[in-house]
Amino acid sequence: MHKMNADDFPTPDVDVETTDPESLKDRIDAGEDVTLLDARMQSDYDEWRIDGENVTSLNIPYFEFLEDDIDSDVLAQIPDDREVTVLCAKGGASEYVAGTLAEHGYDVNHLEDGMNGWASIYEAVEVERYDGTGTLLQYQRPSSGCLGYLLYDDGEAAIIDPLRAFTDRYLDDAAELGVELKYALDTHIHADHISGVRDLDAEGVEGVIPEAAVDRGVTYAAEQGSTGPASQARQDTDDLTTAEDGDTFQVGDATIETVSTPGHTTGMTSYLVDGSLLATGDGLFIESVARPDLEEGDEGAPEAARMLYESLQERVLTLPDGTLIGGAHFSDAAEPAEDSTFTAPISALVEEMDALTMDEDAFVELVLSDMPPRPANYEEIIATNLGQNAVDDEEAFTLELGPNNCAASQESLAGD
Repeated sequence: MHKMNADDFPTPDVDVETTDPESLKDRIDAGEDVTLLDARMQSDYDEWRIDGENVTSLNIPYFEFLEDDIDSDVLAQIPDDREVTVLCAKGGASEYVAGTLAEHGYDVNHLEDGMNGWASIYEAVEVERYDGTGTLLQYQRPSSGCLGYLLYDDGEAAIIDPLRAFTDRYLDDAAELGVELKYALDTHIHADHISGVRDLDAEGVEGVIPEAAVDRGVTYAAEQGSTGPASQARQDTDDLTTAEDGDTFQVGDATIETVSTPGHTTGMTSYLVDGSLLATGDGLFIESVARPDLEEGDEGAPEAARMLYESLQERVLTLPDGTLIGGAHFSDAAEPAEDSTFTAPISALVEEMDALTMDEDAFVELVLSDMPPRPANYEEIIATNLGQNAVDDEEAFTLELGPNNCAASQESLAGD
């Protein structure tokens, strides 16, 4: 079936109400029953969609609505006793479909900018149980489950695992808080999103990558067509700080300590934020542990799984029980804490996740047994984060659309 561009769809003859992505998320978060009609192709829908316990989601591709006489079986699938929000990839097809349904008497609106708009939602939530110096925020991107952390104290700030798509957001937030963004730290070479460390470094923030990441061939090539100081900075890894196990970074009176935790990747690095929260990257999540196959594939996965076991047992679980764990991602299976952050103390994770108390052989067998599909475009994203593949902002945003799939299991390992 030929895919049409958003501009190809005629403007509906009736006025169609538009809902913005933030309003839709607010309704879902409030527990309101929401009915969605996703007009994308089934393959796109199967890969990535808006879900929730109170979300009813239907997939009827837009082409079903292009005929003058829409099949009655198609219309019969759409509830006529409630409001339906129509969505697509960018907002063009959904406006057309919603207009067509409105002409048939349905109560409909459409999602502004479609799934691209959904992917633009980025929220900052304070980690209330953080008891270190300063204030700690958790950034949350619901479309992909990406998490980042902003620590600020005494006029200084640091961001852990920034996303390139939100570079300006970090700078704006720091300015609004009246602090200087001092550091941008990556936990590892990400496979599901484009890192913001390079772009922040070009803006005068000190970019920090794990020393072990350099061994994977980080080159930080220039953007296509870019010139000048920012371009040169991206070409020179010497302009970035490398973090080794035990290195510390001072943010006001708070200290961020580097903790080597290889397993998900050989360069996987966690950051202990003033002794209170361990930002584990993709090593440990509140609902699962890392998948071990994204760097060396299936062949290297067993050895990586053993490395991960050792890191968890010797570097993570030896921290005080009350230390909070905050990963770089959350999945639909994750349950947020009372403060709405995806964080949990080590003691709770040990109690709820059998994987953390297994012996090594059982752990390896478990994490290799149920790995979800690898993240969409992960090889191209890794190449981009290594600096071997230059993409512009629009390409970068498109590359990372979809679920993160960085955990070892699609289902929660907690509470089993």
